[in-house]
Amino acid sequence: MNIHFKGTGVAVTTPFNGQTIDYNLFEDHLNFLINNNVEALIINGTTGEGSTLTEDEKLKTIEIAVRVAHGRVPVIAGTGTNNTQATIEHSLKAKALGVDSIMLITPYYNKTNQRGLLAHFTTIADAVELPVLLYNVPARTNMTIEQETVAALAEHPYIYGIKDATGDINYMKALKSVVPDDFALYSGNDDAVLPFYEAGGDGVISVIANAIPAEFSDIYRTYQVNRHEAERQFNNLLPLINPLSVDVNPIPIKALVAYIGYANGELRLPLVPMLEQDTKQLIEVYNRIAKGSDLS
Repeated sequence: MNIHFKGTGVAVTTPFNGQTIDYNLFEDHLNFLINNNVEALIINGTTGEGSTLTEDEKLKTIEIAVRVAHGRVPVIAGTGTNNTQATIEHSLKAKALGVDSIMLITPYYNKTNQRGLLAHFTTIADAVELPVLLYNVPARTNMTIEQETVAALAEHPYIYGIKDATGDINYMKALKSVVPDDFALYSGNDDAVLPFYEAGGDGVISVIANAIPAEFSDIYRTYQVNRHEAERQFNNLLPLINPLSVDVNPIPIKALVAYIGYANGELRLPLVPMLEQDTKQLIEVYNRIAKGSDLS
């Protein structure tokens, strides 16, 4: 399994039914995504509300994703926390279930310094011996992995890439200049994929692809041969991407995924459903775009 995918991975949503996970709906959604040409499944991340799942729930979603993927695409499990030892223990359980890679967020609340980041990520990678994707999202953790730290971590045999959710293309360009050519760089921002690709990025870990996997995945593939056509495709989808910022992720995408039948519209507190008017507008945009394509 080549975990260094090129193109669109999906930060998969988690469907709830009351206080439990609707595992049947989760499995249906995974099949929908794979059958519509996504390149990787990212489970239990921010969009999957991983921070409010129990360990048993996380392991069950991982087990299902590995079984459904069946080697067709890599399964990357979000196992990172602000507790190094707890992260190791959970990551080893995920490894035993057959995940292809783990994704590690920077520690939050008890945030550390750059030396601490080096020690945290290295200690986990050494203990788990599984490919590691770093996850830099300073808007949520209030800290960033500095370029020099990423460069040092890129020398580790198990640390192969980073999900860059800074939204700062200059940060990405600086990374590109200091890491090896085979170090994977994935955008964590759907609205910034074109400049990310232009700067040499390997793909995106997408939110919107939960609802339009084929259409969003095709942008990367088209970009490799026809930049102007890729821009046209992206601009056609931008009216649907922009409304996802009307509320905190994953609130808007959960509403859209529920509309197309792969969620029940429920979130776990402290997240609450989107305002009715915002939901209505999001669905109207989706339907308007769907009329001009094969979205269904």
